[in-house]
Amino acid sequence: MNVFAVGVRRVEHEYVVCVDGLANAKWLLGQLARSFVFGSARPIGEEMGSALCTFRVPFDARLPLAGFNKLLTAIPEVRLLSQ
Repeated sequence: MNVFAVGVRRVEHEYVVCVDGLANAKWLLGQLARSFVFGSARPIGEEMGSALCTFRVPFDARLPLAGFNKLLTAIPEVRLLSQ
């Protein structure tokens, strides 16, 4: 798999993850599901007229945004965008 861009931000009680490409988003969601336990994720949404896809993961106080970013940067295929 090639390197792809990922952005993440916290919105209320969720992390919003924006990924370059639907296949990449599905792959990343699978990787994250194996890395830590979360009860659910909202379905992947595609941006109209764009290759960007987003999904939302519930916020967990045991994994603050800095920890979530660290988890993402540990994945060699991910190029984390600063937000």
